[in-house]
Amino acid sequence: MRFDLTDLRLFQNVVQAGTITGGAERTHMTLASASERVRGMEAELGVALLVRDPRGVEPTEAGRTLLHHARAVLLQMERMHGELGEYGAGLKGHVRLLCNTSALTEHLHEALSSFLALHPRISVDLEERASHEIVEALRSELGDIGIVSDAVDLAGLESFVFREDHLVLVVPRGDALAKRRRAALRDMVDREFVGLTGSSPLQELVSHHAKRLGRRLAYRVRVRHLEAVCRMVEQGIGVGIVPQTVAARCARSMKIARIALTDDWAVRNLMVCVRRREDLPSNAQLMLRHLLEAP
Repeated sequence: MRFDLTDLRLFQNVVQAGTITGGAERTHMTLASASERVRGMEAELGVALLVRDPRGVEPTEAGRTLLHHARAVLLQMERMHGELGEYGAGLKGHVRLLCNTSALTEHLHEALSSFLALHPRISVDLEERASHEIVEALRSELGDIGIVSDAVDLAGLESFVFREDHLVLVVPRGDALAKRRRAALRDMVDREFVGLTGSSPLQELVSHHAKRLGRRLAYRVRVRHLEAVCRMVEQGIGVGIVPQTVAARCARSMKIARIALTDDWAVRNLMVCVRRREDLPSNAQLMLRHLLEAP
């Protein structure tokens, strides 16, 4: 069996991407070269590693076994690079960081930029995902560090408080609700809402809890950014639910009022989580320490 590190990294990337094309792009390889390597691995083993269909690829049982060992080998190599980094000129470690929308847009930039400035030889693969997807990725060893809402199940992971991330209702300053300091989702389910486009994790959270009340929220418009939600609210298009930090920042320049949500799911923390702190590669341990110490 003659697999090299490029083979293992390619196979891991193919499984993560769900397509050979996506895996080739992540490995900085042409599609033809990636396909040839995967076929060569299957020929070497005498067994199919991937189930292929028009929608993409899935690992076979043999593929999952190979993926498990590939992750272990690549993780060990990453640890070696990190520990020998001072001696190996040109070696560059990286950290796989997964975070939810709120962490990415409101809380991560300063901590991440200062980390990269302090460690110029470390690169970061940053990916935005829903909190529940992040914890599953960490359990499957598809990431080093995750930043998620504490509303998700963190069983099997080590977690640490990163930031407060409470959600608030935003309304125009002249709205009847603007005089209230606190409210619950049930108080506004009949109102028209401004929401986010696509499969936003925040939007899914709000919609989920509306359904638990037996209601479906009516959206007049969906926009791409949280600031745009506040801007639409300012214009009287509807009401919105956004992180407290976003509302506070936008309220300095927009005519909106912030109302605390009393629902348990709206009072939340962002958590930094890992599989096991002591098992992290050295580069990821540096980032974890930095995130937890950053103001």
